[in-house]
Amino acid sequence: MLYPWQSEDWQRLNAERERMPGAWLLTGGAGIGKLAFAEHLAQSLLCENPGAGHQPCGQCQACRWFASGTHPDFRRLSPFSDEDEEGKESKTTRKLPQIKIEAVREVIDFAHLTAHRAGRRVILVEPAENLNLAAANALLKILEEPPEAVLFLLVSHAPQRLLPTIRSRCRQFALTRPAEAAALVWLREQGIANAEVELAHNGGAPLFDHDPDLAALRAQFVRGLGQPSFAGMLQLAELVDKNKQLSLLQPLSWLQKWLHDLAALCLAGRLRYYPDQERALSALAARCDTTQLMACQRGLTELAPFAQHTLNNRLQLEAVLMDYLMIFAGSKAG
Repeated sequence: MLYPWQSEDWQRLNAERERMPGAWLLTGGAGIGKLAFAEHLAQSLLCENPGAGHQPCGQCQACRWFASGTHPDFRRLSPFSDEDEEGKESKTTRKLPQIKIEAVREVIDFAHLTAHRAGRRVILVEPAENLNLAAANALLKILEEPPEAVLFLLVSHAPQRLLPTIRSRCRQFALTRPAEAAALVWLREQGIANAEVELAHNGGAPLFDHDPDLAALRAQFVRGLGQPSFAGMLQLAELVDKNKQLSLLQPLSWLQKWLHDLAALCLAGRLRYYPDQERALSALAARCDTTQLMACQRGLTELAPFAQHTLNNRLQLEAVLMDYLMIFAGSKAG
């Protein structure tokens, strides 16, 4: 399926169908629907009776196979399990850290087979930046000399992490981030409470895993950040520690976005993630030491890769929050 904000992107891509490349590289930020777009494109290419605008009919045998995940001429390379979706923030998933060469070799073998339906074969790779080096080099070889009637669809949140030679073998297609109004309409149709707050927290990307309880906990945590004190930071660490389902990654992400907005206010007078907290952030911006702010941001960046492996979440979070408190050490912090 296509999301409502993707109709213009679909029209742009359709205009290029007559000179279809051997590989597309679909790019854009996480949570805007790149995977859904790629799947819709794959289905439309395999559909035996496409309708107006190259829309898949949804009724033919090929479409039924595709919907059930059993189309013999389609393969997907991904480190994520089938139930995971693009753009889900801070969700614990079972996944391999990378797409490995064995998986790439399997789809290379598939690409050299004859199509079951005497048509095109489609291979979807997502996210392409998760290819390890050996897998990337193996994929590059087939991209350089793709078999006839085989199309590769690479989906990437971070195309700069791909081998330059892979990027050069693909036709890049940047998907459009939805306008705020369109994203809010869609979120409200999904029954998302506080859609404006949730959309801002997710950087304007509407596809995220919404958990009302987690959102309430985040709001409580953020209110505490707005009133920095030694006792308050210890209380925030205790709050997180009581919620055993949380990984350290989640409060670190909340704090990173808070620091981003604090720095943005200091340097450019703008907010991105917490516009509903403008009053608190503005008051803090007038008191903060920007050198300490940058140091705290660097510390968070260094800690983030290890956030799911820490032995003591509370101690780690207390240390980070003490660094946050130091941003305001030059003035009374409550």
